Amino acid sequence: MTLTIHSSFLPHVDADASLAFYRDVLGFEVRNDVGYNGLRWITVGPPDQPGVSIVLHPPAADPGVTEDERRTVTEMMAKGTYGIITLATPDLDAAFERLQAGAEVVQEPTDQPYGIRDCAVRDPAGNLIRINEIR
Repeated sequence: MTLTIHSSFLPHVDADASLAFYRDVLGFEVRNDVGYNGLRWITVGPPDQPGVSIVLHPPAADPGVTEDERRTVTEMMAKGTYGIITLATPDLDAAFERLQAGAEVVQEPTDQPYGIRDCAVRDPAGNLIRINEIR
């Protein structure tokens, strides 16, 4: 069996701010931008990886989600503990230089004791984005 990652989902609270971050700061291309009932789903991805996407979606848009669950999701997003994604780059310092101008920095490039060199930022919705350096 062959499996690949096709898409991952991260919530957004402001579609335009998230779109600007993923397109203009990270350099991802916009693959789809769909609105429905006042909500918006935006699909973005690295230009050189057409088969891998991130879908930026309205949080708790599922009609089966209760108000208590919706509130919990909103609280977790505000703390940056709801959505997390790890990206990779061969040049972490260059990526961080570009990111720090348009993202909330959580951790500057650091050599971790478990062998990874990485940094961390948050997107406009509070999602944690870790970036590993590929060596």
